[in-house]
Amino acid sequence: MEINASQLSLVNKQITRLISSQNFYGKKLKEAGVEQLSSKDDFEKLPFSEKSDLREAYPLGLMACPEEEVVRIHSSSGTTGTPVIIPYTKKDVEDWAIMFKRCYELAGITNKDRIHITPGYGLWTAGIGFQAGCELLGAMAIPMGPGNTEKQLQMMMDMKSTVLCATSSYALLLAEEIAKRGIKDKIHLTKGVIGSERWGEKMRKRIHEELGIELYDIYGLTEIYGPGIGINCKYDTGMHIFDDYLYLEIIDPETGKILPDGEWGEIVLTTLVKEGAPLIRYRTHDLSRIIPGTCPCGRTYPRIDVIAGRSDDMMKIKGVNVFPKQIEEILSSFPELSSEYQIRISHLEGKDTMRIYVETNGTVDFLDMARRVAERVKSKIGFTPLVKVVELGVLPRSEKKSKRVIDERF
Repeated sequence: MEINASQLSLVNKQITRLISSQNFYGKKLKEAGVEQLSSKDDFEKLPFSEKSDLREAYPLGLMACPEEEVVRIHSSSGTTGTPVIIPYTKKDVEDWAIMFKRCYELAGITNKDRIHITPGYGLWTAGIGFQAGCELLGAMAIPMGPGNTEKQLQMMMDMKSTVLCATSSYALLLAEEIAKRGIKDKIHLTKGVIGSERWGEKMRKRIHEELGIELYDIYGLTEIYGPGIGINCKYDTGMHIFDDYLYLEIIDPETGKILPDGEWGEIVLTTLVKEGAPLIRYRTHDLSRIIPGTCPCGRTYPRIDVIAGRSDDMMKIKGVNVFPKQIEEILSSFPELSSEYQIRISHLEGKDTMRIYVETNGTVDFLDMARRVAERVKSKIGFTPLVKVVELGVLPRSEKKSKRVIDERF
């Protein structure tokens, strides 16, 4: 997809805003000699921005409006490095709520629903975004936040919640707890709006079957409003991205070259109307592709495929480049294994070692299962990991995002 005249005009307004604000990002554009754009080629020559750039602007160097217009800040949920602080104006907050309301509507959620919100509130953009969209829709928000699973389930039953908003990890944890307690007949959920982390087909299937609900992938990141900038509809042909607020590109993460629709690469986003902290050609590091053609629902928003991983989550082990998604795909080929796994990488006796922990039920031989998984990894990736098989439920469950890769070398 190519940038259209309307979007190009909005980008020019953003460039003017950024340069005149003399914020951190505006100064970088000025130093790069960026002026008004007149064509697609001009746009594609603009420099990319990265999270490392935004960290340099800490705390409020990204602010592109007078401080008295800032009504809120949010911060990225990352646990390493300097945080990224994103200021929001009143209009930014309203625009985000409008997009989130669209997400609920695309999922077939109405003002008659009761929306059970478990993502965290606070500096992280999650919970408050789910709530703002819910209130604009006119549905009943049940603002639980994460944790206290006992209370979650009690409120879910008492309030007859119909929609669950959660990370995939917490949705799975709740599904398992509902099954353990035998209370599925007291749960009224019909839909789940799931976001914040990549989740595989096996995990999706488990949540769907355990809870008996329709599942919708929601997309977003703190730097670009937060969750709610895109979601799949009932036809499940990819996540619709709201191109009246954002311009979407897919690039080759190695070369930065723009890829044609249908090819997998890294998502790059430009905010078209954001006031507090506009971003131009921001590299998300999320891997997906633009799905060609039109969705059967008739909406013309561009669509992206599921998030397949991140361009920066590659692990180098014994000279081999490995992505967590490759391990996940291998594990998903074994029906005896659950969707949960953990990878630990360590440096022992002068060499790198990968340990893979997987779950299965008690009907299989654990040693034989470990051998088969190790052989499959060896044949597909090129080195033999240490595989430890444990009983179902032994690996940690998370109320937020599950940490599946732990690199103990650093």
